[in-house]
Amino acid sequence: MGELILQVNHLSKKFGVNEVLRDIDFTVQKGDVISIIGASGSGKSTLLRCINLLESATSGEILYHGANVLRRGVSPAEYRAKVGMVFQSFNLFNNMSVLENCVVGQVKVLRRDRETARAHAMEYLERVGMAPFINARPRQISGGQKQRVAIARAMAMDPEVLLFDEPTSALDPEMVGEVLTVMRDLARSGMTMLVVTHEMAFARDVSSRVVYMNGGVICEQGTPEEVFANPQRQETRDFLARFRG
Repeated sequence: MGELILQVNHLSKKFGVNEVLRDIDFTVQKGDVISIIGASGSGKSTLLRCINLLESATSGEILYHGANVLRRGVSPAEYRAKVGMVFQSFNLFNNMSVLENCVVGQVKVLRRDRETARAHAMEYLERVGMAPFINARPRQISGGQKQRVAIARAMAMDPEVLLFDEPTSALDPEMVGEVLTVMRDLARSGMTMLVVTHEMAFARDVSSRVVYMNGGVICEQGTPEEVFANPQRQETRDFLARFRG
């Protein structure tokens, strides 16, 4: 068993009378690459947003190293520095350069001096192949490049866990591969990752665990071999059948 980083206990989320997450339980251990799959509207992104404190859970617990981050007094900014998030729509600051996008959070949240933050940002921009574009604004680069910058920005905060919310779904098909390559490299390096994705090949080939959600609940979870080759529930089989040629 690896080191337990996150533990979600009996998590529920309602929007009015609509219960979009119901009694969610799962754990994230150091080095896990967990892919969350399921049809649109199954609660996957809401779960990630609750874990990142962008949505308020209706009930339940989210434990980070055993401490409940839903209690009063927890700083969302400090927690998000350790549990970072990469969004579907990039969420870059359009009025800042690529480099400044990767520096500002380090300076404001981690209190790093600008020179240290700049060097750290450059390390990750080089890693994702975006060092030649440090002076560009987001409007001057492609969607795939924006997402690579967003990953570098998140990594520059030295997170313990990275959450990815459908990171390729806003991209043109030819740009999907460049982002998945970066994510595969991160997984190989031992980064702990929780990925909401429709990219079934990534879920099958890169994950240590796959979680299938439907109707706001976790229906099935296991290794990629267990979930893809031998799903236990009919609804999982029906969902996966759509992706088989």
